[in-house]
Amino acid sequence: MSSELVSTTLAAKALGIGRTTLHRWWTEGLVTPELVTAGGHARWDVEALKAQLRAMRRTDADE
Repeated sequence: MSSELVSTTLAAKALGIGRTTLHRWWTEGLVTPELVTAGGHARWDVEALKAQLRAMRRTDADE
């Protein structure tokens, strides 16, 4: 895990997507945050999130 975990808004911005898109991917189980706060807010390691998305693309390409 990287030293900096960021909010859904900042993680989405780093990926060039909307916050609602990232939140939807999370609720659909497509990606998993590094941490969920007691209040239910996701915290993301952007590099780990990018790795999850790369793995998803590889899986889709294999099908």
